[in-house]
Amino acid sequence: MSATKASVVEEAGVSSMPAKKSFGARVAAHFKKWWWAHLIAFIIALLVIILPVVYVGYPKIAQDAVNDSTLDIKQMVISDPTPETFHLNQTQILGSKSSYHPQIYEFDAEVSLGGAEAPFAMVTVPSVKSNDGAEIHVDQHVDLSDSDAFGDFATAVMMNKEVSLNIYGRPGLKEGSLPKTTVTYNKTVSMKGLNQLEGFAVSEFHIMIPSVNGYNMNGTVLIPNPSVMTITMVFLLFPTNVFKILTNQGNLSLSLAVDGKSMGTTYLNDLVLKPGDNNVPMLAKVDQAAVIGLLTSSDNPYKDGIVPFDISGKSSSYNGKELPYFTKALSANKLTVKLDVGAALKEIGLNLIKSALGA
Repeated sequence: MSATKASVVEEAGVSSMPAKKSFGARVAAHFKKWWWAHLIAFIIALLVIILPVVYVGYPKIAQDAVNDSTLDIKQMVISDPTPETFHLNQTQILGSKSSYHPQIYEFDAEVSLGGAEAPFAMVTVPSVKSNDGAEIHVDQHVDLSDSDAFGDFATAVMMNKEVSLNIYGRPGLKEGSLPKTTVTYNKTVSMKGLNQLEGFAVSEFHIMIPSVNGYNMNGTVLIPNPSVMTITMVFLLFPTNVFKILTNQGNLSLSLAVDGKSMGTTYLNDLVLKPGDNNVPMLAKVDQAAVIGLLTSSDNPYKDGIVPFDISGKSSSYNGKELPYFTKALSANKLTVKLDVGAALKEIGLNLIKSALGA
């Protein structure tokens, strides 16, 4: 082509170079060619954000919610005790102010006296939805892992106004569609104790002559129960606001003494405590000669016929087997009650305290 024709073509606006693409067209072409690389990059970025939330933030949020929750033991029923076992029926109330309400799966929990080194039993806690006010029901046969530790717990209940119970385990937890995680459940619950049986009294007693089946005294024992629970016991140590000890074949024996000298034994059989004041029948085998000797001796210190008896736990048994952990708690508590022996003797025709009771 001649130079003249080339210049004519250029002048007509026709060029031999291709037209330049717009920015949008270039971006579209790039994504069309490299879409897979951008998809991988997006997924990686999403995982970088989500994974720390799911596997770091979510477990922390779940643990914080468990830590902030509360537990209240509404009822605890211990029945069919043996030296190594008992049956547990317990109702717990879960408290939670969290906006999350995960499912807490069944788990094995160590149960111990608050602050104790060793748990006394392992209890299976059933699955529960973590809603505020949710009830957890435990009903199972429990093997004591440490009967001495259980004795310490029973003694703490006997001797203190309040006692703490620790529950520890590692349950699984799941919130919605999030994966299941594991949290630490470590709760210490405060409960009312017996406070050394404050208010215990012998409201009435009578001397039996002749004796019946070896028993020569009977009467009524007043045992206050400040709780709202019914408490049926094989021994006199566990009545708190949440405890109910069941037995139809349990016997409690208490030693009687005056000024350190043994005077006999009192028996409370098949003891059942209810809310309020409980008037419990009692039987006793008392050394009547020794008691009468106190009132007739020349140096009689009880001129009015009222004698202070020291009472201490002697033994607790069920189905003919002694329960050492309950006996331990009984032995820890010492009580003193004043009995009007002069009036009881006068009732059977022996007026030994004329100066106080009249002829």
